[in-house]
Amino acid sequence: MSFRISEALKDASLNWYQAYKRKDRQKKNSKLQIENRDAFWVSDLGIEGYKWVKCSGIAGLLKKGKCEKIVIVEKRFDVWLTTGDESKKLSREASIVANSEQTNGFSVNVNPATRYQTMDGFGAAITNAAAYNIYSSPQRSQIINDLFGKDGIGISYIRLTMGGSDFQAVEPYTYNDMPSCHNDTALANFSIAKDHQFIIPVLQGALRENPTLKIMATPWSAPAWMKNNCSLNGGFLREDYMNVYADYFLKFVQAYADEGITINAITVQNEPLHESQDYPSMYMWWQQQSTFIKDHLGPRLSSTSTKIIAYDHNWDDTAFTTGILSDSDTNAFVDGSAWHCYSNPAEDYYKKPGDIRNQFPNKNIYFTECTGGDWSTDFGNNIRWNARYLFIGQPRNGAKTVLLWNMALDEDHGPKVGVGGCSDCRGVVTVDQTSYQREVEYYLIGHFSKFVPTGSVRIDSSNFGWDDVHTVAFEAPDGAIVAVVLNPSSTNTVNFNLNLSGSTYQYNNLPPKSVVTLKMSP
Repeated sequence: MSFRISEALKDASLNWYQAYKRKDRQKKNSKLQIENRDAFWVSDLGIEGYKWVKCSGIAGLLKKGKCEKIVIVEKRFDVWLTTGDESKKLSREASIVANSEQTNGFSVNVNPATRYQTMDGFGAAITNAAAYNIYSSPQRSQIINDLFGKDGIGISYIRLTMGGSDFQAVEPYTYNDMPSCHNDTALANFSIAKDHQFIIPVLQGALRENPTLKIMATPWSAPAWMKNNCSLNGGFLREDYMNVYADYFLKFVQAYADEGITINAITVQNEPLHESQDYPSMYMWWQQQSTFIKDHLGPRLSSTSTKIIAYDHNWDDTAFTTGILSDSDTNAFVDGSAWHCYSNPAEDYYKKPGDIRNQFPNKNIYFTECTGGDWSTDFGNNIRWNARYLFIGQPRNGAKTVLLWNMALDEDHGPKVGVGGCSDCRGVVTVDQTSYQREVEYYLIGHFSKFVPTGSVRIDSSNFGWDDVHTVAFEAPDGAIVAVVLNPSSTNTVNFNLNLSGSTYQYNNLPPKSVVTLKMSP
């Protein structure tokens, strides 16, 4: 047997041993003679029942009269880099080890003792279109592995469209559609059969790759017969159908459970302050959402483990969430609030979810949607924008998730329905008839999902000025320390010193518009 300890721990222990020999010989019980070898207890090493000893000039640990060899492990950060010029994409670089000298550059202090939120995960949405693109590809297995597998980026969280949305390979639907606006208050015709075509097989494949994958579901519309306009597009939920709509949510959660798929959370309505006549949508003002949650949905889902998340719209509006969470009866059923990025300029609004976190510290924050598209095709600019505002900015706001929009779209940005909505959105991967392409969003997600598993805790890291490096850090459940650093400069490389537990690790020449993930294994 051998014991692996860090260089710093070895040095500290040897210093203790030497001081003990010089100064503490007169103290009772401080010196133990075991076969003429000096020894002392090393419970501070976290190795119960052993003593640090000097065995014939070799450092070792003693138990039951046997001296075990100590293998000195040099602590290091392993490094993965994506550069703005696309020359490196999640590229494994040379590891960095502790250095007694600091380089000229930023001092990034990482402090595991200061802990914030527990992370649920990073990922994107499985819409009907995304599921179709993945399922129908001849490279389906490779795509699923690339997205969810250990050899890929290990996506850990999915947002699932609950019925139809604007991104559809088939006509939009709900789970209880009726002809001519006839009602079905008993939900006798409820069925998730249409999800079996593409969505459920893709989810089951993803879960095989990552069994700890979490899923959040979001409706774009209630069944048309529950709405004032008898249409999936636009309109609002009728108050006399609130109770049956809560039953609809419960039946959905139960139906997916029967397929072996746990719905970890639901948001009540996608973008409740927006309605469109071109695709499924439903307006829901905050007072109505509050009533629906506290009088119907909350009590109905209380028998399940599924969390209820409010809002799920843009980061410029905090009044909706404030109204919901300020109602004590509603607050009791709500786990937190969800946020999208579609308000500009981003620098004016991206911290607003953090304001809600500060106002309601016992309620969680989830970042649930943002998309890239043909309006922004520069790889480096996309690295900078997404890392700054989303993947670093939102965890620093307290977010437990960072989720993008479509997981997979085709080369024509679809398939989709209607003429409204987004005609040039980009998926995390682009799938055509014979191949697929990993987009910039794939690598951005990967810098986090691959190294920050579900259950990781955000820990403190230095925060600098707007044009300086941006950082975020985590401790994984196994004790690994992960730091992500962005260089937002358009022209300059940067150096930084990562300071952790009394040791300094130098990183030199991080290129412009580039992001680096550094991981120290336990």
